[in-house]
Amino acid sequence: MARLKNALRGHFIAAFDPKSPTTEPKTYLELAKWISSVSDDTDEQTDDTGFYDGDGTQETTVTGVSGSYGFEGSYDAEDPAQALVAGMKYKIGDGRKVWHKVVSADGKKQLVGVGTVTDIKAGSGDATEYEDFSCTIAYNQIPKESVVSGV
Repeated sequence: MARLKNALRGHFIAAFDPKSPTTEPKTYLELAKWISSVSDDTDEQTDDTGFYDGDGTQETTVTGVSGSYGFEGSYDAEDPAQALVAGMKYKIGDGRKVWHKVVSADGKKQLVGVGTVTDIKAGSGDATEYEDFSCTIAYNQIPKESVVSGV
């Protein structure tokens, strides 16, 4: 199997419409320009329990998964994807929701779901540096996996 660069994995976002919460948008914006790092910040909740039908050793059961990605880079107010995120900074509730599509580096699979944007930084940092951009997008439910369609 070939090793693939992280930059080949695509992250795409689109505005969320609370009037049509299950209707996936037809077009997405790629969150990539000036983004230098994307981290998988997925969190798992587990339960450790031992049972009498075994030897009493605890078994770990995953009871919940919260898929989440952290983005860091330089801020470009003219980039449509960054502008969408930056525009949410002072919003709450549905105003912080987006559709988030992740396309695998090999271009074969995609994960799609509604997520919430938090920890928005759009224009901060030292005076001698370029403006910082960062945010976290956490899926609100387990995203749907499918074969890649148009992005």
